Amino acid sequence: MAADGFIRQQFVQRLYVEHHGWLNGWLRRHLQCSQRAADLAQDTFVRVLTRETQDLSAIREPRAYLRTIAKGLLINHWRRRQIEQAYLDALALQPEPLAASPEEQALIVETLLQIDAMLDRLPHKVRRAFLMSQLQGMTYSAIAAELEVSERMVKKYMAQAMLHCLMLLDDDA
Repeated sequence: MAADGFIRQQFVQRLYVEHHGWLNGWLRRHLQCSQRAADLAQDTFVRVLTRETQDLSAIREPRAYLRTIAKGLLINHWRRRQIEQAYLDALALQPEPLAASPEEQALIVETLLQIDAMLDRLPHKVRRAFLMSQLQGMTYSAIAAELEVSERMVKKYMAQAMLHCLMLLDDDA
């Protein structure tokens, strides 16, 4: 088992030496920020190193493999920035006494990211129905018209979303 770990580490080291510069440049072009590109390049190699189920010797196109992992990290990065910016925009509209401390802001952003990830696991129409109800205050009949489904189906979507939320709360407890 230890020999497999050593071989794996050697493979990742060779992958790093041969492709880190290219990956860093690719990320820099997409991010327009050399520091963030360097961070995501490192995160990409950490992800490769920690994927124990992957047979690295089966990789025939290392750059395509690294680009796929880096794209996922880029999507997560952009999604996080979008959520943080939306929160900061909403916070800027609040009167000064209601402004949260930096620690509270970090906790709120982290919670928003968890909610976003939870919603992302729901089927598309279930997620839309839930968001229309909870964020826009739409009635079930209005949601049904918008989604072109019956009101009964909207009730099923809402029950599914609520059950999903409860199951996640149970997992955290």
